[in-house]
Amino acid sequence: MELERVVVTGLGVVSCIGHDVPTFWDALIHGRSGIGKVTSFDEPRLSVKIAGEVRDFSFDDRMAKRLERFSQFAMSSAEQALEQAGITGGDLDNGKIDRERVGVAIGTGIGGEPFLEKQYERFLARGPGKFHPLTVPLIITNMAAANVGIHYNLTGPNLCVSTACATGNHNIGVALDMIRLGRADVMVAGGTEAAISAFSMDGYKSVRALSTRDVPPEKASAPFSAQRDGFVLAEGAGVLVLESLTHARARGAEILAELAGYGLNEDAYHLTAPHPEGKGSMAAMRLALHDAGLNPEDIDYINAHGTSTPLNDAQETQAIKGVFGDHAAKLAVSSIKSMVGHSLGGAAGLEAVACVQALRTGIIPPTINLDEPDPALDLDYVPHTARETGLKVALSNSFAFGGHNAVVAFRQFR
Repeated sequence: MELERVVVTGLGVVSCIGHDVPTFWDALIHGRSGIGKVTSFDEPRLSVKIAGEVRDFSFDDRMAKRLERFSQFAMSSAEQALEQAGITGGDLDNGKIDRERVGVAIGTGIGGEPFLEKQYERFLARGPGKFHPLTVPLIITNMAAANVGIHYNLTGPNLCVSTACATGNHNIGVALDMIRLGRADVMVAGGTEAAISAFSMDGYKSVRALSTRDVPPEKASAPFSAQRDGFVLAEGAGVLVLESLTHARARGAEILAELAGYGLNEDAYHLTAPHPEGKGSMAAMRLALHDAGLNPEDIDYINAHGTSTPLNDAQETQAIKGVFGDHAAKLAVSSIKSMVGHSLGGAAGLEAVACVQALRTGIIPPTINLDEPDPALDLDYVPHTARETGLKVALSNSFAFGGHNAVVAFRQFR
């Protein structure tokens, strides 16, 4: 059976550097950071007080009462992506697009943890029945996907894959498979997260994952640098509209890029640390290349997981060299987490949008804050400044706590 080709026809984002794709992309290619002092709460006992917060975000007040923040980000991003794709309520209502063939795969790593914390405090202080009655349906991880489906009355496959920092790529990959297998014509796919709270920040600090450097906030996330000491927690969402090439052509949609392949596996090594030899991440990249029908030398750019942690950046560099051999020296590799921080389940969604934009514009976003390169890490990390180039194929890496690995391959549409 010949598999359907799958293309991207819409993009949407909410991030600490912009609440729409044009603003987000302009900030990325100009190297602007969205990381700053936390404003959403005040906990003086915390030793880490910086994050990539989404500020000045507005959402429909009536809908907001029944949607936690991570769902709001997903809804806003999905709305942008569907609008760009030209999938409107009218076309769904009149049958031009079969709503039973339109699905959703949007995941989150943590869901509504900050809201749950507040309601648990109320429970402890006031007793049973004195907290928000919709706490459970507001905070559970599947609700971002469910709310997008409910709002747009999309009755195709609807699911949420939750794999920590690999969440976005797993949902994009599952959506790819849904379309290839004929279970859907269109999938709204990506990741979302809104987990900035005193408790979650202290939790990540406790496992030594967060940066504690006393530098200006915008300098703290420094992937591949000698100074890196951890990631900066962030929030946001990135969503793509994916559809079969047959379906996109039939309705005359503008095709932004092709989603060519997907690789996934498990390190089976450690709760939080990557495999020291990069076996899992190397295998995931090879699986994505094989699935896409690509050779290593076909790849022009890798959007790195690039968390700014000592272990990840070293292991990812080693893994790229292991997969690409001599071609690794010719690759452009960059981490947008240097500007947007690490939004956990939302990270890969944002990075997928960045990959599609790079292919559309021919511009590779930089890795900022690479002021003192680690001499042991010697790939081309596109330091400081965006680069104009004729890239045609890009990989996006995501490697998560628990050893979950997910890699997606995009290419210019031919």
